[in-house]
Amino acid sequence: MKYKIVFSTLPNQKKAEQVSKQLLRERLCACVHAFPKGQSFYLWKNKVESSAEVLLFIKTTQTKLKALMKYLKQVHPYDVPEILAIDVSEGDESYLRWISQSVKLSDKRKKS
Repeated sequence: MKYKIVFSTLPNQKKAEQVSKQLLRERLCACVHAFPKGQSFYLWKNKVESSAEVLLFIKTTQTKLKALMKYLKQVHPYDVPEILAIDVSEGDESYLRWISQSVKLSDKRKKS
């Protein structure tokens, strides 16, 4: 199974908590790590902008990636949300197994 880390930024801790908890409830990921109080600098409409943001590191599998990205896009408050996925080339086998088991729980519930 292939594993992914998805990065996304949100405007505040409250929204980050809401999104993270819902991703977990839906079993779209196994874990979300939120880095509070980051400062983003970016180009928007030909201007340099800056805003405080919370950065999420979302751990998931390839099989859940499309649904996770679709959910983020639906609930995200930004016009163009940051949603970037990177491959995990290696990791502790027990941790990767835990990710797999965590997201597969939803598959078992749906079949019942």
